Amino acid sequence: MERLIQWLDDLDDLVYMLGLVGERFRRGLRSLLMTCFLLTIQIGGVLLALRHPPLAMATAMLLFVSLFYHSVTSSHQPLEIG
Repeated sequence: MERLIQWLDDLDDLVYMLGLVGERFRRGLRSLLMTCFLLTIQIGGVLLALRHPPLAMATAMLLFVSLFYHSVTSSHQPLEIG
């Protein structure tokens, strides 16, 4: 009986170890994909600015206005000085 409990404990440790390794792999893959996505967005913005500057300016203004609207309307805690 004691051997069975020890074997089940080792099996449990193995399962959780595989989960931790999988989480580390998932986090690395997610970081890699996010970096590729952000670089693609930036390169696309530069290419748009070189090819159609007015359209790039309009896109930038829309993004700025939406960010400004979000910062004004979102609920956030005031800064406490002192």
